[in-house]
Amino acid sequence: MTELKYKRVMLKISGEALSGEKGNGIDTDTINKICDKIYMVYKLGAEIAIVVGGGNFWRGRSGVGMDRTTADHMGMLATVINSLGLQDALESRGIPVRVQTAIEMRQIAEPYVRRKAVRHLEKKRIVIFACGMGNPYFSTDTAAALRAAEIDAEAILMAKNVDGIYDSDPSKNPNAVKLDKLSYQEYLNKGLTAIDLTAASFCKDNAIPMLVFGLDDPENIIRAVKGDEIGTTIY
Repeated sequence: MTELKYKRVMLKISGEALSGEKGNGIDTDTINKICDKIYMVYKLGAEIAIVVGGGNFWRGRSGVGMDRTTADHMGMLATVINSLGLQDALESRGIPVRVQTAIEMRQIAEPYVRRKAVRHLEKKRIVIFACGMGNPYFSTDTAAALRAAEIDAEAILMAKNVDGIYDSDPSKNPNAVKLDKLSYQEYLNKGLTAIDLTAASFCKDNAIPMLVFGLDDPENIIRAVKGDEIGTTIY
């Protein structure tokens, strides 16, 4: 444990990160590389909870012309597919894993129960939270923030497709400047959009630090748990 800055962490993985160069679905090589690093963090002694997005299959906002609630429920189901994929890959490495869903589907996963989730972590099981918060109109970023508070996580590790937070969209502005550290209040004041504003406001109110980094190099997961200065830290 001396190597770790954070003992209990919430790891948020974007769904797109699991698709690799395919751009959609789950790429086996990519998910294995990610799970290799999660395994190493687990062996270091960290207690790990995971929330994964579903954007590699479906995003609620993709449902143009659809009822928003229906579109968001479809997105929640997409997170279950990714959660089961992560569970299978991690269990193949000998790690005990439990998937808990905010919408009940008992045949394939446990329903979310906070006390049970905390007990799993204490017993050195990885817990994957699926279906977001179980409610439409909320992102998986916000779900990760809520679950992190509920399980008393020491930090949220936000693994994205970009290597941190920039002062503007780097995909649109080649002169965008990466920010190494900033407060949640600064993030909100600047109107940045890399992290859902509801999630940022929630983390600010509950004093949960967030490390935003790129998952192009899965080794960053280990660096983040050890407290290395990578990506952007929001506090």
